[in-house]
Amino acid sequence: MEMRITPPFTAVAEIELVYRTKVKPSLRLSVCSTKQAYDVFRNHWDMDKIELQEQFKIMLLNASNKVVGLYECSCGGTMGTVVDVRLVFCCALKINAKRVILCHNHPSGNLAASQADRQLTTRMVAAGKILDIGVIDHLIITSEGFISLAEEGLL
Repeated sequence: MEMRITPPFTAVAEIELVYRTKVKPSLRLSVCSTKQAYDVFRNHWDMDKIELQEQFKIMLLNASNKVVGLYECSCGGTMGTVVDVRLVFCCALKINAKRVILCHNHPSGNLAASQADRQLTTRMVAAGKILDIGVIDHLIITSEGFISLAEEGLL
């Protein structure tokens, strides 16, 4: 009797892409302005942390600019947070988003975009172009307001 040994490289993980939502398409919010996007983010932000630690979230939109979901990509310290571009677009691809809006807070209350904010935005826009997922804005929010990098001409 011959004994066959299966090499370890023949064992592979099976991957399944699944997206489940509890919100019917007819009930999804439509985002048509920067102010509407800000309001959605603000309503889903932990206001106890907005002046404590930097968080980075994305809003995922379908082709009709309806909100498919929000995802917190990163939560850091008082001076910054690390954002993985691959995780942003992994999430967008998984739910078949056509557009994304980026958002993070500045615990300091400063509404100016830093050089790091601008560089990250540039990288996100470039990655989105390759994947045919539009990065339509990047909001910076504080406890007192927000700025839109698109409206500032920085997108």
